[in-house]
Amino acid sequence: MPRGRLRVYLGAAPGVGKTYAMLAEGHRRASRGTDVVIAYVEDYGRPLTRRMAEGLATVPRRTVAYRSCTFTEMDLDAVLTRHPRVALVDELAHTNVPDCRNEKRWQDVEELLEAGIDVISTVNIQHLESLNDVVAQITGVRQHETVPDDVVRRADQIELVDMSAEALRRRMVHGNIYPSERIDTALANFFRAGNLTALREIALLWAADRVEEALLHYRHDHGIQQPWGTRERVLVALSGGPEGDTLIRRAKRTASRGAGGEFLAVHVAHDDGLAGASPQLLARQRTLVESLGGSWHAVTGDDPAQAVLAFARQVNATQIVIGATRRSRLKNLLGRGTGEAIIEGSGDDIDVYVVTHAEAAHGHLLHRRRSVSDED
Repeated sequence: MPRGRLRVYLGAAPGVGKTYAMLAEGHRRASRGTDVVIAYVEDYGRPLTRRMAEGLATVPRRTVAYRSCTFTEMDLDAVLTRHPRVALVDELAHTNVPDCRNEKRWQDVEELLEAGIDVISTVNIQHLESLNDVVAQITGVRQHETVPDDVVRRADQIELVDMSAEALRRRMVHGNIYPSERIDTALANFFRAGNLTALREIALLWAADRVEEALLHYRHDHGIQQPWGTRERVLVALSGGPEGDTLIRRAKRTASRGAGGEFLAVHVAHDDGLAGASPQLLARQRTLVESLGGSWHAVTGDDPAQAVLAFARQVNATQIVIGATRRSRLKNLLGRGTGEAIIEGSGDDIDVYVVTHAEAAHGHLLHRRRSVSDED
C-alpha cells in the first residue's frame, strides 16, 4: 500500500486561520467526492471555525482517564479502522495523554500515513523544535509542545497561512480568537505587535528555506545544473589572502540588499595536501563570516576556479564575489588567473563581481565580465 501524503498549514501565531483553512480544504475535497473525515479538530470555541467544521464526517474522539481527570484525544484506532482517504488532524505538535499509544500526535499522524491515509494538519512556527529557544527569547513564553522540524519538512505540501500583525490584533479585538476576558491580557503580552511581526518574519524565512530545499532536490533529481535565482545567494570565494575581510563584507552588503538574501564563503584547498593559506588567517575570516550571519565552506581541488564554480552551482548561488588579481603583469601575460577562469566559466546564470582592494597588483585587470569596484 502506498504511503499517504501529508499537507501542513503553517502559521506564525494562534488565530491566523490554520484550522479554518484545513477545514475549507476538507470541504473542497469532499465536494469532489473524496472520503474526508475530521479525525481531530480543536475550535477553541471560535464560531467561524466551528461553523466551518459542520457538514464534514467526524470520527468521535476517545475519552482517556488520567490522574482522576478525563481528557479527549484522537481515536487513532477508530480512524485506522474507518480508513478514510483523507484525515483532518489539528495541532501536529500536541502531546497526548500518557495512557495513549504514542506520546505525540505527529507520531499518530505517522501511523495514518503508513496506513496509506492522506493527512492534512496544522502547526504554528513556535512549535518547531529548532525555534523553541528563539521564540522564548522573543515572546518570553517557552512552548512545551514541540514537533521535530524534519517531521514538517518531510511534508509533501506546506502552506503558509499569513496575516499581518495589525490584522491579527484586529481579529483578536473582534473576539475571533480568544473570549473577551482574555483579550486585553493577550494583546499586552504574546500578541504584542513586535512579537507578532518577529514571529511572522521567522515563519516566512522558514518557509522560504523549505521551498529552497525542495528546489535543490528537484534540480538534483532532474539533472538541472544551472542555478535558479529564487532569491539572492551570494558566494564569496576566498583565497586565504589578506583581502578576504574586504570581500566578506562586500558579499554581506550585497546579500542584504534583497529580502531573504544570504551569503556563503568558500575556500579551496589543494587536494595534494600541500600547505596553502595561513590557517590563522582562514580561522579569523571564518569567524568574521559566521559573525555576519554567513556560512563557511571548505572544498578541495587542483583547479580552484572549477572548484568554486562547481560549489556555486551545487548551492544554487546567484552571484560570486572575487577579489581583483594580485598577480603581476608578467604572470597575467603568461596565462589567465583564477578570477578570470571563474568569470569565463560562470556562463549566463551566475553574475561575477570583481572587488578591488588594497592588496591587488597595480596593473589593470584583463577582460572582466560583469564586474564592479569596491566603491558602492
